[in-house]
Amino acid sequence: MLTLKHGEMETTIKILHLEDNPIDAQLVQSVLKNANITFEYFSADNEKTYLNHLKNQKIDIILSDFNLPDYSGTGALLYAKSNYPTIPFVFVSGTMGEDAAIESLLNGATDYVLKNKMERLVPAVHRAYNEVQEKKVRNRVEQECQKLSRAVEQSPNSVIIADTKGIIEYVNPSTIKLSGYTKEELVGRKQQIFSSAENPEDEYLLVWENLNTGKMWQGEFRNQKKNGEFYWESASISPIWDANGKITNFVTIKEDITERKKLTHDLIAAKEKAEESDRLKTAFLNNISHEIRTPLNAIVGFSEFLNDPDLDTNTRKQYTDIIIQNSDQLLAIISAIVSISTIEAGQETVTPTEMNLNSTLKLVHDQFNDTARKHNVTLNMIPYLPYEDRIVTDEIKVVQILTNLVSNAVKFTNKGHINFGYIVKNNELEFFVEDTGIGIPIDMREDIFTRFRQVESTMARQYGGTGLGLSISKAYVELLGGKIWVNSELDRGSTFYFTIPYVKGRKTPVAEKTTVKGTATKRIASKTILLAEDEDSNFKLMEALLLNLNVNIIRAITGVEAIQTCKSKHVDAVLMDIKMPVMDGYEATKKIREFMPTVPIIAQTAYASSTDKSRALACGCNDFISKPFRKELFLSKVNEYLYR
Repeated sequence: MLTLKHGEMETTIKILHLEDNPIDAQLVQSVLKNANITFEYFSADNEKTYLNHLKNQKIDIILSDFNLPDYSGTGALLYAKSNYPTIPFVFVSGTMGEDAAIESLLNGATDYVLKNKMERLVPAVHRAYNEVQEKKVRNRVEQECQKLSRAVEQSPNSVIIADTKGIIEYVNPSTIKLSGYTKEELVGRKQQIFSSAENPEDEYLLVWENLNTGKMWQGEFRNQKKNGEFYWESASISPIWDANGKITNFVTIKEDITERKKLTHDLIAAKEKAEESDRLKTAFLNNISHEIRTPLNAIVGFSEFLNDPDLDTNTRKQYTDIIIQNSDQLLAIISAIVSISTIEAGQETVTPTEMNLNSTLKLVHDQFNDTARKHNVTLNMIPYLPYEDRIVTDEIKVVQILTNLVSNAVKFTNKGHINFGYIVKNNELEFFVEDTGIGIPIDMREDIFTRFRQVESTMARQYGGTGLGLSISKAYVELLGGKIWVNSELDRGSTFYFTIPYVKGRKTPVAEKTTVKGTATKRIASKTILLAEDEDSNFKLMEALLLNLNVNIIRAITGVEAIQTCKSKHVDAVLMDIKMPVMDGYEATKKIREFMPTVPIIAQTAYASSTDKSRALACGCNDFISKPFRKELFLSKVNEYLYR
């Protein structure tokens, strides 16, 4: 098969010949065949056939006579150029003059061949066909280049083209957007312009040395934007070769991986934190087990001795003091565990009430003064406001915070002094607890406020404790709308500070609060107390506490019984347990208030949070005592409400 060669490719071309003379048509075919051109021939001698072939066949070249009986070559040319502009059009005519030929070329004809010079036909066909094919290739290449250019320009990744020395020749818009540099600031500069101080010059030189050997490089850089901001990029740098295999340029494609790096870092940090948390919790559980079992051991052991009939009075008192001391220690541990649990569960709320701050500070002072003396430490209370001033805040939480801080100061101070108090500063109360104790290492000053963290964490701990006090204090301070911090120097002491909003209360003379230890009780006679309590041991305890007061005690085991007793008998006061079968103390108090609005009702319950207290008072209770309670406090409350 004879074919027309185009480059290395051989193909069969489709020729449409518009010619009304069959002899001339045969001549054209003969000339093409003699030139070894393989072609498929379509003939037309009128407009209709011509248009039909163009519509239904993929024509490669049109040959046309200039003059036809019913159609003109000029009309055929104009139609072809208008509808099929890529098909070359060659006139083959015997009557075409020079002027007509020039006009035809101007109208888009590729060439013209006179019938008396048919030797020009084959070169004309070759040239016309090859020009079209080359134009198609150029168009295809241009389209590919445009597509590649658009891909580079629109790429979300940075694309940089540099010469063999690393001098930037091109940057895409993403590079400009990410780095903050303009195109003019980057072109002509080395790629080290993006370098941060963490990427030394030697590292870049090594990269480019490897690249110049023809190797591809992949890696990560911590780069720096024009504004100084750091960011991470994953980079891939590849050489570009010319036709002779020589490296002419390098293309760098970089992806911003800052967020990915941050996520990876955060995941690693979270993993390490979780592992540390598990370690701390394990240490805490071991520690809390030790802290609970230690006082329990003393309580259980010395309680057994109390049954010894031969025990003398002094020894018995010594043992009971030890039991009471360890019971207080155990209660503090349990209270801390309950507090941290409610904080973790998000159940802690703020219950603002009026309080005399100076009186509260004195109670804290009296609570720790004896212990401080035993440590050869002077405990000083430094108030700021006049004694009669009152503030509005959650008293229970403020007392707990102060108790935790002063308790720590006493524990870690073996000589010198402890000063605690407050000042008014910028509509806030700023509290301080200053000691001359062991101090806190600088790297631990934030950690000590974290749950389960203590400065001492080894088995050879000297000072003990649960490691919860400061975390509870921090949580309470933040709930109250303040902040807590510490200044400390090793072996010189520490000063803890915390703030709460300063909300003024009523300014009226207030009697000083009496310490529990010094509370006196009156002998109560001819009074009836309803004791609503379902637990036998608790009932017997309160019955024993009231035994010498010559009061009439009536017991109710359920809330319903308490209501019925109040309806059927004279009652001077009610000691109302909260958790009871059938009906709880909250509901029972509400119903009693419907027919006995003035009888004193004191909630006595193992529920101990400020929320529980607020709920009891809201239901109609006059006061609230949380279990376990001291004898003096219990009797003083009973005395207060029976003889108001």
